[in-house]
Amino acid sequence: MLKCRSAWKKLAPLARASSTVCRQNVRRAGFNNGRIPACVPAAHMSTGPAGGGRENQLYALLVGAACVGGGLYAYRTVKGDQRRYMQRIGEIEARQQKSSDEEAAAPIESEPPAVEAAETEAVTEPEPEAAPSPEPEAAPSPEEPSPPAPEAEVVASTETTEPTKGDSAPVAPKIPSHAPYVLIGGGTASFAAARSIRARDPGARVLIVTDEPDPPYMRPPLSKELWFSDDPSVTETLRFKQWNGKERSIYFQPPSFYINAEELDSAENGGVAVLSGKKVVHMDVRGNKIKLDDDTEISYDKCLIATGGVPRNLQVIERAGEEVMNRTTLFRKIEDFRSLDKVSRNIKSITIIGGGFLGSELACALGRRSADGGLEVIQMFPEKGNMGKVLPEYLSNWTTEKVKKEGVKIVSEALVKSVVYKDDKLEIQLKDGRLVKTDHIVAAVGLEPNVDLAKSAGLEVDSDFGGFRVNAELQARSNIWVAGDAACFYDIRLGRRRVEHHDHAVVSGRLAGENMTGASKPYWHQSMFWSDLGPDVGYEAIGIVDSSLPTVGVFAKATAKDTPKAATEQSGTGIRSESETEDTATSPVASSTPAPAVVEHKDEYGKGVIFYLRDKVVVGIILWNVFNRMPIARKIIKDGEEHADLNEVAKLFNIHDD
Repeated sequence: MLKCRSAWKKLAPLARASSTVCRQNVRRAGFNNGRIPACVPAAHMSTGPAGGGRENQLYALLVGAACVGGGLYAYRTVKGDQRRYMQRIGEIEARQQKSSDEEAAAPIESEPPAVEAAETEAVTEPEPEAAPSPEPEAAPSPEEPSPPAPEAEVVASTETTEPTKGDSAPVAPKIPSHAPYVLIGGGTASFAAARSIRARDPGARVLIVTDEPDPPYMRPPLSKELWFSDDPSVTETLRFKQWNGKERSIYFQPPSFYINAEELDSAENGGVAVLSGKKVVHMDVRGNKIKLDDDTEISYDKCLIATGGVPRNLQVIERAGEEVMNRTTLFRKIEDFRSLDKVSRNIKSITIIGGGFLGSELACALGRRSADGGLEVIQMFPEKGNMGKVLPEYLSNWTTEKVKKEGVKIVSEALVKSVVYKDDKLEIQLKDGRLVKTDHIVAAVGLEPNVDLAKSAGLEVDSDFGGFRVNAELQARSNIWVAGDAACFYDIRLGRRRVEHHDHAVVSGRLAGENMTGASKPYWHQSMFWSDLGPDVGYEAIGIVDSSLPTVGVFAKATAKDTPKAATEQSGTGIRSESETEDTATSPVASSTPAPAVVEHKDEYGKGVIFYLRDKVVVGIILWNVFNRMPIARKIIKDGEEHADLNEVAKLFNIHDD
């Protein structure tokens, strides 16, 4: 406005002078022609050759153009100031603004409809159609988009109106257009990577994008401790008691640990933001960008893919129709736990298909419930015994008997031929002619790594193990890393592998985070995994544990302290991998107690060590009811030496001590 006022002061004398010249020319022309000035045609007043009319016309055009230009400049200046004002106010008010805030702002918007329409039109059109007001009076809408991310307006309007749940991730009303570190997937690997990045780069800004509504959480309790809780509201609180009696939440951190996504750019000390309920559908590797399912694009400097996997299903179930699918659970997420808990309380029979870790754990957990509520629990699998693909046959058979004692009906060597829904029951027809009738099915037949982004990103998928193929530093491309279940990595000791366990997600996520900040470390740490068949029987494993490999087992009599419950009481944590550190593996001391002969077949397997061999070298170890000795097993595999007497090696674990 100041510039326009100065321009008008300079142009005003010219305008007045030109008006005076025009009047004088009119009078002169009238006197010379002897006519009344009023009869002179208006067109001749400025075009007569003797009166300088052409010059007057140029003056008039100049003045008119200056007025129009000044008005246009003033209008755009006012609108620019108004838009910047609205943006600044929007940034303040858009931080988790509730509907009450919007209602409070409504009375301020007292601008007449005609002016409001003119302002809206002026934003999109270069020339105004109505005179602008000198000062912006209307309060900005919280959905007003900022220039770097114009597409965020629609996202913000939908997200701010959605209610948040108790322990769900903070809902971001705006999505940042750029984040230095973008982590795709909201599981254990992403959380471990975020902590690792922040540890090495305290001011780092990390954005976790997940299609789940929850912040990162641990999955093992979903099939273990949560089922043994006495709290009737456990499906809502998701708090459970560990075997040692201590209570814990399934979430790694409460929502207050994370910052809102729209604050990521402005956070003074950086932070970790979770963008929940958003799925990444496309990756532009060359442009360093990802695209969400709402077409929003986010650029990054470095990216981690930790998409995990999706539960497999049997083709016979998928082809069986909607009635069968509606009565089938694929167990993986929090919502699956809640759904199965509700279903198991309202039916009479449930069948678990699968004899691996997940299937056996769920069978034992639901078996305990069968004693109280009269629920029939059936577990069927193609192997001869539980966990037949992992455990040697004699130990698999012993485990099967243990599961039966938990109230579970075992159907072994079962190959499903068809599943139909008939007379309010699911009928499972086996290939050997057996027929099993049930109300609900839980398919626990493995995990399929989620590699949906491989095609758009141009990343390689391993044909043997599945998952994104990465090097020993978990790197798929120069600025892209992969961790967790979806990573097919090169183990410098055991070769190429893909592991689907909690501890591997922690270890690989942590390593990927370190390498994203420039550590350049290879993968050599052997992650472990564990499984509990209730509070009394559990095992920990490391390396390649495949029942098709030659095995040697050394067992001893168990005591009261040789249980998962006792182990958690000693370590103070229910996630036993958290107590496994490298420091305790430096100098194992063998027991001085004489060891018995190697036992391969025995009726009672209280506790022991099972060695898995490949070319006479130990490549895998299972500690059966032996806890807090995993660093020793890790060191044995890392050394990669041949051992003439594994009975002596077993003494390192002190299994013969009372």
